[in-house]
Amino acid sequence: MYAFHAPKRTFRLSRLIPVAAFMTGLAVLTAGTATAQGAAAPGAALTSDTQGIAAIVNDQVISSYDLDQRINLVLLSSGIPNTPENVSRIRGQVLRSLVDEYLKAQEAQRLNVSITQEEIDETFRRIAQRSNMTPEQITEMLKEGGVARSTLEQQINVDMAWNRVVQRQFGPQVTVGENEIDEVMRRLEEESGEPRYLVSEILISFDNPGHADEISAGAQRLADQIRQGAPFDAVARQFSQSASAANGGDIGWVHSSQLPDGVRQVVTQMQPDMVSDPIRTLNGFYIIALRAMQTGTGADPMRDQYELMQVLLPLAPDADPQAVNRRAREVNEFRNSISSCDDAEQQIRKYVSGTSGPRQQVIAGQL
Repeated sequence: MYAFHAPKRTFRLSRLIPVAAFMTGLAVLTAGTATAQGAAAPGAALTSDTQGIAAIVNDQVISSYDLDQRINLVLLSSGIPNTPENVSRIRGQVLRSLVDEYLKAQEAQRLNVSITQEEIDETFRRIAQRSNMTPEQITEMLKEGGVARSTLEQQINVDMAWNRVVQRQFGPQVTVGENEIDEVMRRLEEESGEPRYLVSEILISFDNPGHADEISAGAQRLADQIRQGAPFDAVARQFSQSASAANGGDIGWVHSSQLPDGVRQVVTQMQPDMVSDPIRTLNGFYIIALRAMQTGTGADPMRDQYELMQVLLPLAPDADPQAVNRRAREVNEFRNSISSCDDAEQQIRKYVSGTSGPRQQVIAGQL
């Protein structure tokens, strides 16, 4: 969730899905340059009047106004003070994130994936409900922070569309074999007495090693802002390109062997409540927050037991956008209507072709 900070008010807004930069093979040139032909992004929300050009993404302009709006949204949601110095520090990283967003939107349009205004409004309503506020109050808060409601709606639109692109393209390929489960169980058993770390992460990736110094400097500025009081989870949701960004960078309790090379060595030397400097890996920089540590004594949350059931609302690979949108609404409706496996088993029957599998007893380490 985003945390929106302002005098006397705090708002929490949910980000739908973060993904790594989708820049391979697509041209992006900054202020005043030209680039190759490309598809326009979906929706009027991504059409910009050019009071000044911040970047060009496949012939689509990101105006200086677009960039300023997104900077204001990032500052409002992360709790970073809105000062000229901070705006200057985050400007480059926000622009890169905005470029990634335009590229995702263009790819979603190419694949005929679209989000309706009704779905965006419903997401906005749920955000307000979780914040114990009305949509109008959140809109007013955005206005007070210099952010048009359409700026947040644009981000919601692209996040939802990209989520569906990923699900459509890669969902059928995700399988977990028995050998993989056995390997995780074996490792958990071997490491049962080893220290465990409660970790949050921010990943800033790069495709071109030539950009590494620039990305490193930007990541260091983020780490400095966090140490000065910016909430780690809010910064992660806005900037991190790891899947954990949806949870504010939280990856839960882990053993050191589960961390990437380089990150592992740093974490084992940290103390709780510390935030690391950027840690370079093969294709990016990690910022790590160590929230707690256990030395191997006491209960292991990775061994908590759960009863799980798999349910399926199938979708044809060649489903048209209307069918995809209808199924997505059914999924959200189903998810909001259940609180147990018993509920799931009953409710799934209300949907065309909906099925449920047998219940399974698993431990957290198998997930």
